[in-house]
Amino acid sequence: MTTWPVHGRITGPIVMIGFGSIGKGMLPLIERHFEFDKNRFTVIDPVDTDRSMLDVRGITLVQKALTPDNYREILTPLLTEGGGQGFCVNVSVDTSSRAIMELCRELGALYIDTVAEPWAGFYFDKSAGPAERTNYMLRENILDARRQSPGGTTAVSCCGANPGMVSWFVKQALLNIAKDLGIAHDEPKSRDDWARLMQRAGVKGIHIAERDTQRAENPKPMGVFVNTWSVEGFVSEGVQPAELGWGTHEKWMPENGRTHDKGCGAAIYLLQPGANTRVRTWCPTPGPQYGFLVTHNEAISIADYFTVREGDKVAYRPTCHYAYHPANDAVLSLHEMFGNAAKVQEKHHILTEDEIVDGKDELGVLLYGHGKNAYWYGSQLSIEETRKLAPYQNATGLQVTSAVLAGMVWALENPNAGIVEADDIDFRRCLEVQMPYLGPVKGYYTDWTPLDDRPGFFPEDIDTSDPWQFRNILVR
Repeated sequence: MTTWPVHGRITGPIVMIGFGSIGKGMLPLIERHFEFDKNRFTVIDPVDTDRSMLDVRGITLVQKALTPDNYREILTPLLTEGGGQGFCVNVSVDTSSRAIMELCRELGALYIDTVAEPWAGFYFDKSAGPAERTNYMLRENILDARRQSPGGTTAVSCCGANPGMVSWFVKQALLNIAKDLGIAHDEPKSRDDWARLMQRAGVKGIHIAERDTQRAENPKPMGVFVNTWSVEGFVSEGVQPAELGWGTHEKWMPENGRTHDKGCGAAIYLLQPGANTRVRTWCPTPGPQYGFLVTHNEAISIADYFTVREGDKVAYRPTCHYAYHPANDAVLSLHEMFGNAAKVQEKHHILTEDEIVDGKDELGVLLYGHGKNAYWYGSQLSIEETRKLAPYQNATGLQVTSAVLAGMVWALENPNAGIVEADDIDFRRCLEVQMPYLGPVKGYYTDWTPLDDRPGFFPEDIDTSDPWQFRNILVR
């Protein structure tokens, strides 16, 4: 695009927490799409590695780590300086989303993040049981904040590529499937409308099905965790228990599967780390592939959102989980890490747009079990197109930052919506803002099922009565 649209004016200060791969990528999008006072833009990060990017723009860097003891003292003056409505963009790790979100709402400042993040130490707390370390519990903590203080200043929770954009993809994919199946329906207006449409369409489950094929010129060295986005973020979620929204069609649960005794009840977890748990899935470019069942907020929020209740009884719910094949260097990094008792490598490296020679991040949603078997809908963004669209990021990063941008636009246009998830907000408006950054966004039907060519040379514990049972998807 020769001229980019200005989506609105941020009247107060902007505070961006975190200046890693996503923070750096957010910077040009904020500059491009919003009017704001450049003298009241502050970045908070414990390191100053990329300070020169901020200095040349006249943006202040506060080189500190936010903690439970100092976050109010640091953030309050920054978010209230000079009048207007402030905006806090939290793209950090080891900062409590709930604590910062609640402070922002006290101050009347808008807020957005990409994950329901805890304070430092949560993910690696050996004194906490597996259930307490799940994303289910992190999400329930945010939902509790919403129950405690309904309405008020908008705070958008978990609005990156996934969680975030994929929730908008699910709705568009469902509409496409319903049309192709000839299901007559009114435009869904409520959560219940959406859930009942998915039930009518016969969708049994959803994979957040992703394949990252971005390759660097130099291969991964030993002792370095290489990734296309935050290593800390990936490792943290990777060592959490594998989690998935648990559908009503499921007839079997793994022996190490566990349910929760409080909250929405939409998900289960396994007593094993997600980044060491493989599942069978499908993406357009590779076709059938293995993915890792890494826990993500959207696996729970989507399953919860599309639950049909008849009184106190759950009449319908889709299974939902991430099925992630990261870049090859990241797969090797995981093997190396888990081979060393899940101790992460001391050196971390995020592949920049300059290092990557080719590849794309193919990120979409695979809705399966309906009358047309399975349908993948999503973004096929290449590194080549990313370079043309926005600086300081690879394809993976741009899918995240453009979703944050869309959530920011929606928050500005709906400043008194209270605490919301990506599933709750206007998917059409968000995709309208985000689409210019996503490369080809397409839908593909496939006849593939996880029973294809099985069993092979050896007996397998499979359920031939229904190919879309989790029993057939989980690699054991």
